[in-house]
Amino acid sequence: MRKLRVWLPYAAMATIIIAVQVSALFLATPFEVQNVKAFENPESAINPLIFVLFILAFTAFVLVLVRFKAALIHFIILAAVAFTLLYVFEAFFPLMPALLLAGAFTLVLYKYPEWYVVNFVGLLISAGAAAIFGISLAILPTMILLVVLAIYDFLAVYKTKHMVALAESMVSMKVPVLFVVPRSLKYSLLRQNGLHEEAHIMGLGDAVIPTILVVSANVFLNADRLFGFVSLPALFTMLGTLLGYFALILLASKKKAHAGLPFLNSGAIFGFFVGCLMSGVPLSTLLSL
Repeated sequence: MRKLRVWLPYAAMATIIIAVQVSALFLATPFEVQNVKAFENPESAINPLIFVLFILAFTAFVLVLVRFKAALIHFIILAAVAFTLLYVFEAFFPLMPALLLAGAFTLVLYKYPEWYVVNFVGLLISAGAAAIFGISLAILPTMILLVVLAIYDFLAVYKTKHMVALAESMVSMKVPVLFVVPRSLKYSLLRQNGLHEEAHIMGLGDAVIPTILVVSANVFLNADRLFGFVSLPALFTMLGTLLGYFALILLASKKKAHAGLPFLNSGAIFGFFVGCLMSGVPLSTLLSL
């Protein structure tokens, strides 16, 4: 029973990752129909560079401002959340209902940022972001992005350690840039001002980045889709992400901060190639993407 309690939060987080990936696949089609894209040319190798530079600039901006203007950072992140939610809801509703829903969810998040509220909103914006970038980046740029961000995450957690400091600040602000799964029924995010051993924490980026490859594989590869929904390369990318996550938690179970993307991205890329082989996608096709 004790082992079950120990591993249950990790199983819950794995479920969240899958929920993000499945939701992103559902959102990809309406986003394509509405031409909601981050980049005009999905094949451009410059796109990953732009993506990474934006992450570096925003991270530096947050780290500097959080020491002096934490309230401003909170407002900026909530505005970004509302904007992303609007895109998600517009995929299914007309503009006015989408605006009302995005506003309502953002208001609830601001007024009552308990862990399950943060997680639900985080799932929506993670799926939306992954779907947008997944349909905006072809296979090769996506691969470049995953490799570069895995290296960056490793350095940011183990060398400069600024990602750990950033996570501490984000938990204190109680904004949906982290998924939070309690290890105890008594846990409340509202009562915490930093990382806590009673909760398993994972950054939204750990779910979003490998999911970009899931969506890209489903959109840009000419492979049959199971049940008309997911191709084998995309499905095995999902399974590979889980494999990487299970490798990660063997370290994370020691209750220390660990870089997720080296494990998750490696698993996603490995699963992608396995799926391509199983679906008969030739290597020459992959190299030209």
